[in-house]
Amino acid sequence: MPSSMFSGSLSAPSVNVTIDTGNPFLNQTVDGFLKIGTVAATRAVAEDTFTAIKRLSQECLEHALKRMCKEGAYWGSAAGVYVGMEYGVGRIRGSRDWKNAMIGGALTGALVSAVSNNNKDRIVTNAFTGGAIATASVFLNNLT
Repeated sequence: MPSSMFSGSLSAPSVNVTIDTGNPFLNQTVDGFLKIGTVAATRAVAEDTFTAIKRLSQECLEHALKRMCKEGAYWGSAAGVYVGMEYGVGRIRGSRDWKNAMIGGALTGALVSAVSNNNKDRIVTNAFTGGAIATASVFLNNLT
């Protein structure tokens, strides 16, 4: 009985951009902004691609570009704040562990929510959510 086998490998492309501001805190913050901002902008483009192809018009393309810039700036800023908070907490505490991610995520969730003019209950909820997501992310990264 003949058998066949399929073998292959797929590796994600890696792009490393290094910006040296002379300050490790700013380096981490800018790096987070650029990486997550790019992901958010790409997500916005992917969501609007179908609509743009379906009814190709100048107005539709302008809307997609504006949304891409807005999403990239928003999520890039949130990531920059998170990375900066996590780094700062690590420097203050003098250790690098999951607690830094939890505190940084909670502070970032609260800050982003407060800037969005949410009420105090929503700010507290977003702080818990940010801390939980950041902590889960660290635990999941440590599983591999």
